[in-house]
Amino acid sequence: MTNYLIVVCGRCGGYLLAKDGQRTRTCPYCGAKVITAKTRRVAVVNDAEAASRLLRRYKAKERTKQDTLDFEEIFKKGHKSDA
Repeated sequence: MTNYLIVVCGRCGGYLLAKDGQRTRTCPYCGAKVITAKTRRVAVVNDAEAASRLLRRYKAKERTKQDTLDFEEIFKKGHKSDA
């Protein structure tokens, strides 16, 4: 049975899916060549559908985290003290 890896692009931090044994992947976000043996592995899953669901959850969590950071930055700019 084939295992599927969820790895993180070293350049942009995007999550991507690769088959175990696959040497490289091109990051769909920044175009970087990702060497799967050298990059950070987030998860190893033995089912393609489950790997895809997990990848979507990681991406959604990352978007939520970025939205929170964006909100905090906007909040800080809008509420700066004049003192």
